[in-house]
Amino acid sequence: MSSAFAQEKGAYVPIFEQLARRAYFAIANLTWSSLLIATIVHGLLSYVLLALSGEAGLTGSFVDYVYYYMTTATTVGYGDLSPQTPAGRIWALVFVLPGSISLFTACLGKAITDLSLIWRGRMNGLGDYSLREGHTLILGWQPIRTPRLVKLLAADCPSDEKIILVAKVLEQNPLPETVDYVRADTLSTTSALSRAGISGAARVIIRGADDDETMAATLAAYSLGSKAHIVAHFEDERAAELITRQCPSVEAIGSLSVELLVRSARDPGASRVADRLLSAESEDTAFSMTVPAGIERISYLDLMLGLKRAHNMTLVGIAEDDGKTVDLNCPVDRVIKGGDVLFYIADRRVPADTVLWHTLKRELEASSPSTRDALPPSNQSDTASTDATEAEPVT
Repeated sequence: MSSAFAQEKGAYVPIFEQLARRAYFAIANLTWSSLLIATIVHGLLSYVLLALSGEAGLTGSFVDYVYYYMTTATTVGYGDLSPQTPAGRIWALVFVLPGSISLFTACLGKAITDLSLIWRGRMNGLGDYSLREGHTLILGWQPIRTPRLVKLLAADCPSDEKIILVAKVLEQNPLPETVDYVRADTLSTTSALSRAGISGAARVIIRGADDDETMAATLAAYSLGSKAHIVAHFEDERAAELITRQCPSVEAIGSLSVELLVRSARDPGASRVADRLLSAESEDTAFSMTVPAGIERISYLDLMLGLKRAHNMTLVGIAEDDGKTVDLNCPVDRVIKGGDVLFYIADRRVPADTVLWHTLKRELEASSPSTRDALPPSNQSDTASTDATEAEPVT
């Protein structure tokens, strides 16, 4: 009998030891569950002790008791409610007051610590932005090029558009005022790309330490099925061509230094033109917009003149097939339809929804009887003289 009781007692010992150990670790780590349980237990015990001490003014109403307990815990002590009996005052002095203040201080310290850990975690690249949408994702960090890239992106995007940087060599966010940071073991780590919100990103810019890293990151981003427009920079043009064949929707960019060097040698000032067209910090910058579906078809020349008059935009080219086919010297009678991508030069970006597409052609026809009347005077005279020459008989 005694042996069986000893065995049954021994079976319960590990359970109590486990519960005691869990309680110890919970208190040691100051988990919210342990603080909540401790607060509830202390509040109930304080209520029972005060009620047994005859403090009907404190325990007669639940609202009054909670009010008294909270003002005591926060050390506010308005004085409108306080123990009146000697026993109640003793219990308040030795149990209610020190216990409630300690628990409130522990909760306040826990909240501050958690907020600090969250902030430090985000600074250290441990944040989770998987639910973010419409942002720009930058993969790769170069101490000189990347800050410049971020500056140009910030100059050409709405103030509420976020930028997330994914890098593997940084302990903390290098640009905390302008970007959020996700630290990764490699630029192709799926978990890091998911934390960076690649599924909801609007665009992804990839530039690794070398072409191998850039290619791996590009393939990883492409394989995740991201709806974002992916742009990758390669030093070797063969690597850019390979990515273009494997991932048709990725815009792979090779180094333009040689082409720009030759063009500047042949046409002085070409490099300055390229800088102005590509930099969002200057005027006369090249932008693009997609023609909305369902608009009335309009010729290239009519659209060019209409956009110039209405928005001071210079239309320079059209792209079809999601930008794969680009024509920068369109015939004047080319028909523009919904879905085409327009490339234009302007002082600032003009959103497509601000253009009155349905009235452009009618306003142009109302302001000038013919397209020829809308041409510059020099072109009119040249056209007139050409027509006259063609009309004369050849002798």
